[in-house]
Amino acid sequence: MPDSTPTADPRPPSSILVTGAAGNLGREVVTRLQAHGGHVRSLLRRPIPPRAGVESVVGDLTDPAVVREALVGVDAVFLIWPLLDPAPAHNLVAELNAAGPRVVYLSTTAIDDGTARQSDPIAQVHMDMEGLLHEAGLHPVVLRSDTLASNTRGWAPQLRAGDVVSGLEIARTAVVDERDVADAAATVLLAHHDRLDQALHVLTGPEVLSRADQVAHLGAALGRPLRFEALPADLARSRMLADGRPEPLVDALIAASVRRPESSRVTDHVERLTGRPAGAFAKWALDHVADFG
Repeated sequence: MPDSTPTADPRPPSSILVTGAAGNLGREVVTRLQAHGGHVRSLLRRPIPPRAGVESVVGDLTDPAVVREALVGVDAVFLIWPLLDPAPAHNLVAELNAAGPRVVYLSTTAIDDGTARQSDPIAQVHMDMEGLLHEAGLHPVVLRSDTLASNTRGWAPQLRAGDVVSGLEIARTAVVDERDVADAAATVLLAHHDRLDQALHVLTGPEVLSRADQVAHLGAALGRPLRFEALPADLARSRMLADGRPEPLVDALIAASVRRPESSRVTDHVERLTGRPAGAFAKWALDHVADFG
């Protein structure tokens, strides 16, 4: 995939902290920052094999001492908040204020700005985090991302076992390639204040898809007649708990499935930031066939 993040300017390379650096999106962000000369430090909850050229700090994002260590000498932070409760973020915000980096926060397109109470806990925590960062005077750049295509990797065990993907039905949404989100994030993280003219970007894919649509695209890429089977909420809940997912997360996912409204919104914000249109999920599926084999 072409990478159109702006090239470095005459100013010194940025030193950037990436939280969630071991995840599907975080790994892509690190790759792009390195490719464009950024000095990257990752904050990881647990040790992983070292990555050439990347410093690592291991510890919890809610631990002020860990955050303080990770922020030393950092110009910008790519922030992914991993909890359903924003309360522990107050200490994090205090450390960000003390260190003074630019903050780029990954949020969600599920937020409805017209209401204070959101449809589900996942949308609510993102709205609360946005508010907390703004109220603290951090002036974050917020990237509201739609559903990441990489989430479908969770279906791989089912597809290795058969041709049916079963799970929660969710409202249709403009699924976005995580590589596009990473390109957009790198653009903002590597930019300097005088090159930023917008504090909120809504990142979507080019078309609105249901889960059945995504499974069909995966089937086309794999050359198999796949289908999606929606599960009742109670059965989906019991299966997710049996798989070892934390109960609060399972309940939040159920709430999102039941309450979150469908979105038909498609934006050009990926193109505005990266210089090229967002990629289609069908292309993502072709590029990731090996993940489902």
